[in-house]
Amino acid sequence: MRFWSLSGVIALLLINESLAFKAHDFKICSQSGFCRRGRALSARAKEAKASWVSPYSVDPTSINISANQAVLTASVKSSLYPDINFGLEVRIQDDGVARVRMDEVGGIRKRYDEAAAWALIKEPVVSKDIKWTAGKKDTRAVYGEKKDIEVVVEHQPLRITLLRKGKEQIVINGQGLLHMEHFRTKIEAPTTTEEPAAVEGEGAENEGQSQTVLKVENPLAWFEGEEEDDLWEETFSSWTDSKPKGPESLSLDINFPNHGIVYGIPQHATRLALPSTAGEDPTFTDPYRLYNADVFEYLASSPVSLYGSIPLMHAHSTDSTVAVFHVVGSETWIDVSHSSDKSTETHWISESGILDTFLLPGPTAEDVFRQYAKLTGAPVMPAQWSLGYHQCRWNYVSSDDVRTVQKRFDQDDMPVDVFWLDIEYSEDHKYFMWKEKTFPDPVEMTNDVAASGRKMVVIVDPHLKREDNYPAFKQASELGILVKPKSGEGEYEGWCWPGSSSWTDFFNPASWDWWKTIFTPKEIKDKWTWTKSTTDVHIWNDMNEPSVFNGPEITMPKDNIHYGGWEHRDVHNINGMLFSNLTFQAVAARTDPPERPFVLTRAFFAGSQRFGAMWTGDNLGTWDHMAVGVKMVLANGLGGLSFAGSDVGGFFGNPEPEMLVRWYQVGAFAPFFRAHAHIDTKRREPFLLDEPYKTIVKDILRLRYTLLPVWYTAFRETSVTGMPILRPQFIMFPKDKTGFTMDDQYYIGSSGLLVKPVTAKDVTESKVYLAEDQVYYDYLSNAVYRGSAKGKEVTVPSALHRFPLFLRGGSILATRERPRRSSSLMKRDPFTLKVALSKVGTARGELYLDDGVSYKHTQGDFIWREFTADKAGKKGLKISSTDLAAAKPDEAVDGVALTSYNPANDFVKSVEDVRVEKVVILGLSSKPTSVKVEGGNELVWEFTPGVASSEKKGGNASVLVIKDPKVLIRKDWTIVVQ
Repeated sequence: MRFWSLSGVIALLLINESLAFKAHDFKICSQSGFCRRGRALSARAKEAKASWVSPYSVDPTSINISANQAVLTASVKSSLYPDINFGLEVRIQDDGVARVRMDEVGGIRKRYDEAAAWALIKEPVVSKDIKWTAGKKDTRAVYGEKKDIEVVVEHQPLRITLLRKGKEQIVINGQGLLHMEHFRTKIEAPTTTEEPAAVEGEGAENEGQSQTVLKVENPLAWFEGEEEDDLWEETFSSWTDSKPKGPESLSLDINFPNHGIVYGIPQHATRLALPSTAGEDPTFTDPYRLYNADVFEYLASSPVSLYGSIPLMHAHSTDSTVAVFHVVGSETWIDVSHSSDKSTETHWISESGILDTFLLPGPTAEDVFRQYAKLTGAPVMPAQWSLGYHQCRWNYVSSDDVRTVQKRFDQDDMPVDVFWLDIEYSEDHKYFMWKEKTFPDPVEMTNDVAASGRKMVVIVDPHLKREDNYPAFKQASELGILVKPKSGEGEYEGWCWPGSSSWTDFFNPASWDWWKTIFTPKEIKDKWTWTKSTTDVHIWNDMNEPSVFNGPEITMPKDNIHYGGWEHRDVHNINGMLFSNLTFQAVAARTDPPERPFVLTRAFFAGSQRFGAMWTGDNLGTWDHMAVGVKMVLANGLGGLSFAGSDVGGFFGNPEPEMLVRWYQVGAFAPFFRAHAHIDTKRREPFLLDEPYKTIVKDILRLRYTLLPVWYTAFRETSVTGMPILRPQFIMFPKDKTGFTMDDQYYIGSSGLLVKPVTAKDVTESKVYLAEDQVYYDYLSNAVYRGSAKGKEVTVPSALHRFPLFLRGGSILATRERPRRSSSLMKRDPFTLKVALSKVGTARGELYLDDGVSYKHTQGDFIWREFTADKAGKKGLKISSTDLAAAKPDEAVDGVALTSYNPANDFVKSVEDVRVEKVVILGLSSKPTSVKVEGGNELVWEFTPGVASSEKKGGNASVLVIKDPKVLIRKDWTIVVQ
């Protein structure tokens, strides 16, 4: 049991109270000066209607085309400020993506222009096949294999359009809301006139009195408004933002004239298809906000900012999918309005930064994901064990507690791969330093966990306790790598879990090697390292928004100073990514040769998918939070972050057993599967549940482990293509309008698995939408359902021990059915192939395997097989296995193209005897007469005929079970069914 001192209890209660979500803790647009100004600009434009004209124009005489023709540069002027110069650059990349950049030229200060350097994996390559054509009114480029893509830069006013087949896809500044607030010198005494004004409390006693007010003479009021609005200083609650650089916001309208639905810009707790925030009858009255924030107990339906920010938006229609990636690291507000069901208008308002926007032309969702992955990287191939079940709570209070929890999992025969420790493992919240009273033997404890093939994850937050006896803080201070206050001198001091704290500035290159060194679990001369650790300890990065308990909006003041003199306002949304990025590199660097790290992050930005997993933060144990968590994980996948999940059971609260069971069903079908709970909650490890709930959860855990090869194969695909692991309906069926707004069911990769989690109380049956004329098999019962070419809703049983899990006809799954305590113990287990025949009697599937730990897969040490089921003669069927790696070396794995692939690589040799122990074929039309391995003897098999469906009852598929065909997973083979 955990005992707290009275002062500790009071401090914890105060901290929890300060973190609980309250509207007044966080800004809305009307409380943010630059957002107010941006929205007011939009309001003036709408009021002016057709008479509104953007003041920004291209000087045609300044247009310059690069020698290779792919890059257009030009000078841009604003009629508002003729003395201010802007530079425009439009370049066409080799994959057809158009990049638009605009910055102030020769200004009195420099705008932040490094966001793309942190998000992109490399500088994109420009095309060699582009030719710009200059005209009197515009300059344009036509390109693409079919010469059907066109980028048009209109000169007066500036308007940039991406078209396909003459149809507008993306339009920048079509509404004339572009406004780059140029740097200026503060004018202390503007031109004024004296006017009488009413005095507060005016009455008989004040009659005849007047008051002098300042009236700004502003001839530009039509565009910028009558009065200056928080240009040089801004107050929110008790905090004042000094704004030493003055106004520098960027307003930009980006419209999709032929796309009625938009997705993306995670992270928000809302529907997948983004509801409107502007226009007629908006769902939300405030814009979507991108500003990484520690929002405890967040609302389950809201546009408020949460822990991460990815400024990527997809737009979809029956004709195409396109996207925009607006690379800005500062606070950003985004209005979404739908002028009709066929078009969408968006308005992006950022506090600082240059205009740096990528137009991703698609035209398919697959193309968009490939284009985005080429920019920011595909998700990293994870350690295989990290796809197992993770058990966490705040807090496991001692090393004995950890051992007891592990023992109970084993006693109840429940699989688990990872045990987690929250902040109480550390002495006074000084990370890397164990609390000796409760964790006297951390290395031995970790080794005990590892003996069962398991790992540990330990939290390391970014705040450093300001004590000289804490080596991490002392060294960071001596190196001068801590974030500075607005004066630029000394070290910023804020309040977090340890009390008085400072934060490492990971924008400073001097911090990088220092941080990597700390994680080394061995002594290094003249270095402080984490010697009381092992390579079986991986890392959880929390609070990295950054969370500052006594800061404005529970984060760092915007006028703090980072490396290079940049203010925190410029880099806020990027900040948390650098922390997890460097931690990922540090954990990898502690092994030689390096092993794949696992790092979980709460804060993220575009590109975070290269550094591990994320979760949706401090959710509540409610049905609403369970449901919105599914939508959030889908949205994060669209933003590139496929390795995502929500805390099973909800971080806060005590869910009833029914809710907890349903949440395990949700978690088991998310890429990241972790149960977590607040320190105030009752213990709710699955082995503590009463029956029948305990057995139901045990079965769910085992099902997750059975399907681990499916998840791992899906990760291989996303590591190459960038396609999300969880795929909503619009990706799978891009022309089916019914599925465009559907976000309560999804497919897992290319496996053919269709999941519809149950996220409501007392459910006994569910409606599942089948978008195609195809057969679907209930994964658990083999019941058969048939869709329709026009889409069809089917009703399926969903009692507590059941939930809708279908295998699409035409799919083949490779699973491992033998129960094990952890995934690492499954390495040499045999496989079961589940063949779900399509309505025409065919099927296909893949299996990817490697050692799951090292990076040897990037050198060709893996197995990648294709399984097919094809007709053989009039009634026969052939099930075959072939080597995909040999056929497609350029698509192999993890973004690495292999010039040569050796089918007899070291990994293949390590599993050379692993076989297929069973083949299950669903949907044969009749009982076979013979089943053989090609060239071999008759196999042992059983056939159960199907049951035809009736109007009232669904049917069951026929099932052919082939027992131990003794075919090896590494070899080509064919099984012939006659």
